[in-house]
Amino acid sequence: MNKKQKNLLIRIIISAIFFVPLFIILEGREHGFISIDIPQWAIIIMFLVPYLLVGHDILRKAFNGIRNKQVFDENFLMTIATIGAIVLGQYGEGVAVMLLYQVGELFQSYAIGKSRKNITDLMDIRPDYANIEVDGQLEQVDPDEVEVGSIIVVKPGEKVPIDGVVVEGNSSLNTAALTGESKPREVEVDDEVLSGSVNMTGVLKIRTTTEFDESTASKIVDLVENAASRKSKSENFISKFAKYYTPIVCYAALALAIIPPIFIMVTGIGMGGYADNFALWGDWVLRACTFLVISCPCAVVISIPLSFFAGIGGASNQGVLVKGSNYLETLSQVRVVAFDKTGTITKGNFEVTAVHHSPLDDHQLLEYAALAECHSSHPISRSLREAYGKHIDQTRVTDVKEISGHGISAKVDGREVELGNEKMMDSLGIEYKPCHHVGTIIHVALDKEYCGHIVISDQLKENSKEAMAALRSVGVRKTVMLTGDARAVAEKVAADVGLTDFRAELLPADKVNCVEELLSECTGKDRLAFVGDGINDAPVLSRADIGIAMGALGSDAAIEAADIVLMDDDPLKIAKAIKISRKCLAIVKQNIGFALGVKVVCLILAALGIANMWIAIIADVGVMILAVLNAIRCLFVKKI
Repeated sequence: MNKKQKNLLIRIIISAIFFVPLFIILEGREHGFISIDIPQWAIIIMFLVPYLLVGHDILRKAFNGIRNKQVFDENFLMTIATIGAIVLGQYGEGVAVMLLYQVGELFQSYAIGKSRKNITDLMDIRPDYANIEVDGQLEQVDPDEVEVGSIIVVKPGEKVPIDGVVVEGNSSLNTAALTGESKPREVEVDDEVLSGSVNMTGVLKIRTTTEFDESTASKIVDLVENAASRKSKSENFISKFAKYYTPIVCYAALALAIIPPIFIMVTGIGMGGYADNFALWGDWVLRACTFLVISCPCAVVISIPLSFFAGIGGASNQGVLVKGSNYLETLSQVRVVAFDKTGTITKGNFEVTAVHHSPLDDHQLLEYAALAECHSSHPISRSLREAYGKHIDQTRVTDVKEISGHGISAKVDGREVELGNEKMMDSLGIEYKPCHHVGTIIHVALDKEYCGHIVISDQLKENSKEAMAALRSVGVRKTVMLTGDARAVAEKVAADVGLTDFRAELLPADKVNCVEELLSECTGKDRLAFVGDGINDAPVLSRADIGIAMGALGSDAAIEAADIVLMDDDPLKIAKAIKISRKCLAIVKQNIGFALGVKVVCLILAALGIANMWIAIIADVGVMILAVLNAIRCLFVKKI
């Protein structure tokens, strides 16, 4: 509980200590149980003490709203209603409304704080300093000052300030703030580490691979800070609703206070029920005040944004970063999910498993391939360099050209090297040997002469098959894989994980066309999500109704283009995110229906004189508290 909440709680408790005994005495006098003689002016003053103590900030906000010509809000409604009740002699009811309204505000503040904690935990992952070794001594510097390629030292208990690769030491890392997973991750030399992770055991020396502003922690913080600006349709509806609703109920209450008394006085109909004109006007003004208290839109205006905020907080606690409540709302309608293959369904941990039909020595062919691919960060390129296993002298390589969807051409030691898929060989008019092994096949040509091919294999992620089953269980009717890989590889992967369809041998532009085709097949409110991790996935992520990127190994372009980021690259969490979004939307609908339903009934009862101020308190504060408690259920989702 923060300082502001504590102050409000203290004010509520002190006001209640003043109010409850006084209210009991007043009620006892009225019903003949207590015979204490207290002057009327003293009663008014004694009731004003708890009223002003607990409600002075509401009165101030209402006054400022009037002064700034922004009259119609919940503070204005509460101020007019409670002052009207006190003027009419309903002291207890007036104070009780303000007191219980502040109890509801305290509940709301606590609920927002609870949901914000899950999100602001992410804000704490950005470290304040980095350790640089200078003359044998560790010196703390601003992470912004650390250049790419620098060696930083991370001691036990410290956060990793910048993304990098371990060059010395081994340790356990707590990645819970990034991925939502509590299980520590063991790292050693050559392992990649992400900023925001907490070093738990040994000292690590890390060679940085990004600048601080481009590191994982900084990007997550930026995404979270921008999430609130993207409102859902439900939130936009509530904003417009409150804009028109509040003035309407104010004018309706004014009409209720004036028109019926004038009508009764002019026609004489019903006048017999009142002792005099003062009693007539007092009754209808009290009904209008009760009407105002009931009409306060707090339950709807507060609980709807809170539901989405809590939903985003609950998702972030699971390692799923949602960039805005509009994406959470769209995610609930997803019925088709398209996947990239490498790094999404498969691990992307490629390794060379064979070299076929090469007139050269296998190691020599790998040398040409590794050098030609030396400037690429693609997992397949890394696997070629790892298979070569020696230092890459980039000065031997010139005229590198990447042909999207085909492969790479370069000059190595002055010799022309082309390597890529079958399309690459076809475009060059080079006759190649087909391969019947399952895997990614890299054909290599040297000075336009075919020199064989390299077989590279990938592994499925442990949860890929389970992820497809989970998607079916949440109502996703179609799961499609879109890949540039060979048809035989794609067919095997699709069969192994249980996909409903696949499209193989696609260029990046072909993936966009396939997504367009899948979008055209979506009917009604059905939406399509695309899941990817590579630079070439960015256009498709942007085109889909919902783009989901792999956050741990995914490219910067993919993460920027996506609407949702899976911080630990686990495809099983897609179904979990859909469940969270649907739970959130269900709670939003429950709160809207419940709050408006209760208010409509109570407003009618107030206009008829059946509902008194106590029923108004239940209709306003009680409904708001229930709606807030219902909204924070979005926070409590089971771990996967």
